[in-house]
Amino acid sequence: MLDPLFLAKATAIVFGSYLLGCMATGYYLVRWRTGQDLRSLGSGSTGGTNAGRVLGRWGLVVTGLVDILKGAAAVGAALYFRLDDWAVALTAAAVVAGHVFPFQLGFHGGRGLGTALGALLLIDYQLAALVLALTGLFWLVSRRLTLSLMVCVAAMPLLALALRRPPAEVWGLIPIALIILAAHRQKIAAEINAPRSRTQRLP
Repeated sequence: MLDPLFLAKATAIVFGSYLLGCMATGYYLVRWRTGQDLRSLGSGSTGGTNAGRVLGRWGLVVTGLVDILKGAAAVGAALYFRLDDWAVALTAAAVVAGHVFPFQLGFHGGRGLGTALGALLLIDYQLAALVLALTGLFWLVSRRLTLSLMVCVAAMPLLALALRRPPAEVWGLIPIALIILAAHRQKIAAEINAPRSRTQRLP
C-alpha cells in the first residue's frame, strides 16, 4: 500500500512539473518585446528556434536555456525529495507535456526537445550523451536534422533498455518520445518530402 504522504508529495511534484513546463518562455519574451503572439509567427512553436526567428540569437539562447532548465529543475525536485524511479519518470513526462501542451495557451506550445534534454541529463546523462552523439552521426550521413533527431528520440527507450537502465526509465521514456514525435509530426513530413540537395545526392 502506498504511503499517503509519499503519494501526496509525488502528486504535488508531478503536477507542479506540468505547470513549470507550461512556462512558455519564448511566447512571453516575444509578447513582451514585440506585442505579438509567437504562435502565429514562423513555425507557430513557442520554443527557442521560433523565438530566435523573431528576436534574434539572444531569443534563441535565452529560450533554449530556460527550456532545458525547466526539465532539469522538475527532475531535480523529484530526486531531491527522493521520489521512486516511477515517480521521477512521470515527473519528466509531465514537464515535457506542460511545455508542449500549456493549458494557458490553448495547449499550443513548443516541441519539447530542450525540456526533455534537461530532464534526461539528470535522469541519465550517459543516455543523453548517447542520444546527442547518435543524432550528430545520423545528421552527418543524412544532412536532415529533424529526421536525425526524431530517429534518436524514438529510439530512446530501446537505447535505455540496451544500457540496462531501470524499467521505470525505459517505460518513462516512451510517453516522452511519443509527445515529442507528435509535436514534430508536421516537420517530419515536410523534411521527408523535401528534395535532397545536390550535395546530398552525391555519393
